This record gives sequence, C-alpha cells and structure tokens, in this order.
Amino acid sequence: MSPFLVKAIQLLLSLSFLIVLHELGHFIPAKLFKTRVEKFFLFFDVKFALFSKKIGDTVYGIGWLPLGGYVKISGMIDESMDKEQMALPPQPWEFRSKPAWQRLIIMLGGVTVNIIVGFVIYMGILHFYGQDITTNEQLPDGFAVHESFKDYGFQDGDQILSLNGETFENVTAINKYLFLRDVNTIEVLHNTGQKQTIEMPEDIGAIMFENDVLRPFTQRVAPILGVIGDKSFPAAVAGFKLDDTILEVNGTPIVFWHEFQNLVKENGQKENVFLISRDGAQLTLKATPNETGQIGLMPYSSSIRKEYTLVESITGGVGYGMDVLKDYVTQFKYVFTKKGASQVGGFGAIGGLFPDTWDWTSFWQTTALISIILAFMNILPIPALDGGHVMFLLYEMISGRKPNDKFMEYAQMLGFFLLIALVLFANGNDIYRYFFGS
Repeated sequence: MSPFLVKAIQLLLSLSFLIVLHELGHFIPAKLFKTRVEKFFLFFDVKFALFSKKIGDTVYGIGWLPLGGYVKISGMIDESMDKEQMALPPQPWEFRSKPAWQRLIIMLGGVTVNIIVGFVIYMGILHFYGQDITTNEQLPDGFAVHESFKDYGFQDGDQILSLNGETFENVTAINKYLFLRDVNTIEVLHNTGQKQTIEMPEDIGAIMFENDVLRPFTQRVAPILGVIGDKSFPAAVAGFKLDDTILEVNGTPIVFWHEFQNLVKENGQKENVFLISRDGAQLTLKATPNETGQIGLMPYSSSIRKEYTLVESITGGVGYGMDVLKDYVTQFKYVFTKKGASQVGGFGAIGGLFPDTWDWTSFWQTTALISIILAFMNILPIPALDGGHVMFLLYEMISGRKPNDKFMEYAQMLGFFLLIALVLFANGNDIYRYFFGS
C-alpha cells in the first residue's frame, strides 16, 4: 500500500473518531437537559446523505462531504440557518428556551470532550507503551549544530546538560523547548571536555522561525540501518538490509546519519547512489525517493523506553497533554505573520502528521494531538464555531440581554463564510506546496 494511501486512511479514521466524540459532547448534555436533537451527522449531508436512520426524535447519519460533522439542535441558530423554525414561538424542548447556563454547558461539551480524549489517549500511551526519551548516554557524539547557533557559543559534538539551571533528561526535545518554551540559559559539555553555560536571546523562538532554523540541534548517530520500509518503499526494492552501513551518498563520504539526510534532500527527486558496507564488503545501491520524499531507511534508535505505572501515566498524561496544548497556543501566534500564514495547512498538512506505514502508537499519538488542536480551534471566538456561541452566551449571562435573532443570523453567516475562506486558503497552501514545494 502506498504511503499516501496509508496516510489518507489514518487521517479519515482519526477525524471520524474525533468528530463523532466531539458531537457526542454536545449531544449528551443536550439530551440530559431535555433539548431535542434533530440530527447527528458524521460529515456534512449537503443535498443528500450516504446513510441516515431516524431513531426517536433524532436522525443519525453519515454525509458525503468530509469537512466535519454536526448535531442540529432544535431552536438554535447554527450552520443549518433554519429561519422557519426560529420564526415560530419557542418550545420547551428547544435550545433557546433553556437557561443560559445549560446552553453554555451544551456548547462547551464538544471542546471538553476533545480535551479529555487527548489526555486519555496520552495516559494510555504512557501506561501501555511508555515514552521514548534520549539521554546523553545514548548520544555519545552529541549534536551537530546549525551554523547560526555556533555564534552563541555552541559547537558540533555538544551534549546538553541543563536548561535554566535544571537537569534536562530528554535531550532531543531541545529544539522544541527553544522554539516554544522560555529558555534563558543552556549548559553544554563540549567534546573537549569543557562545560559552558550559554545565554539565549529572549526572542530565540521568533529568531528560529524567521530564519527557518527550527532544528538547530541534530543528533549525531552512526549511519547504520536499523529500520527498512516494506516493499512499497524504494529502499526495499533497491536491496538495502539491516545493519548495512552507509559510507557515501552520491560520492560524498559521510560519518553521521544527518549527513545522509541532508545529501538526499539536496538531491531532490533524483536517483541517489549509495556506497555501503555489508559483512566486510562494499557495494553500490541506487534508490530514488518516493512521492513523499522518502526512501524508507532509518538508523537504529538512540532512545530508551521510560515506563509508567498506572498512577504515573494518569498524572503524566495530563501533564503531557497540557504541555501539548500550551505549545500549540504558543505556536499559533506565528500564524499572524506573513511567513506563518504561508505555512498554514489543510487536510494535506494534517495527513502529513501520520507516519508512512501503519503504526498504532503513532496513530494514537497523532490523534491525541489533533484532538487537542480541534479543541483549541473550536473555542476560538469566531461565529459558527463553538467559541462564537460561547462568546455570545457569556455576553448574555453578564449583561442579562440576549443578542437578537437577526444579529445572530448575520454573525453566523459571517463566521461560516470566514471558515470557508480559511479552509480554502489552508488547502490551497497544501496544493501550492505539492506542486511548487515549500
């Protein structure tokens, strides 16, 4: 199965799972508060549905347009724009007849479920799989450092000892911390044996973003093959085997794995010639990257598995989920820059988060991330999103006055057209990057 198809299936399965749970977050409190739910749909049923069945007062179904899902709640101005219903006198079972606090809980239900789902998935991953971390013991050759960071005092071969005076355990997370967290000082051990504490600029994250240096530290590991993709990848067709050592890429000698990656990337979609060592003999193999730029080779992992007890996985999962949410919120500010806007992605970018081959741990890890992203995006105060409804409900609860229906209709329409524009823009970026590169 092609990597593209594997990613597409994972994306569809993940979004379907999350959309159903999100809509259940609205559906369940609506039912608890005796509010009629007319429709519960996975995907949008514009003009027609792939499947529908009415049970009680609710029509359950699957639409054909995979851009989300929805529950249609009686007496609520939403994307259905049911003006005829809103023109009739309010009924006891309608959303508009319920107290503001009940309506608020109904509207917050989807976001709440997405947050909980993300946290629970992280708990499960930590408990059943653990967490891969890399310490300095697993990286005896330290990091290769980007040239721009050498101006601060870093050197190739550096090991990371501490951040802000605190011991740093998972050293491969250094790039993320620099980009998204407050890092003031980094203590390193140079390969000369000398320790040095380096002060970082206050706006180091912005500097990294503007200069497109998001991975200033790259692991220096030996180019010995520990993973080879299945027969759908060029590496398997070319004849690579486990424990092969790559000596040269396109005539250039290499010592570390990142050098292999850089040379293959520089060569684009052209054929690569590799000189490898196998069982004491040298031979030449050729491979051209697939449509996603992959050859299907990985070195032996430099990480170790950190195990969690049940209690540790609960607290660890919540903490991990909170860090993911805070990091995403921090990263979101870059969207409002010219460069950030050009990097906004749609379904192609989301699909790219999944691995090329099926792996359940990676699938659930990515699904948890998407769930938390959906929670944050949905709570933004934009009409047509849950956050827009929450914004107007809070106004009502504070002021004691409801926004009139005509205003809500116009706000809903404005929000809907804004969302459509954002969807088109984001997916347009994906298409542009596919044909013209990043």
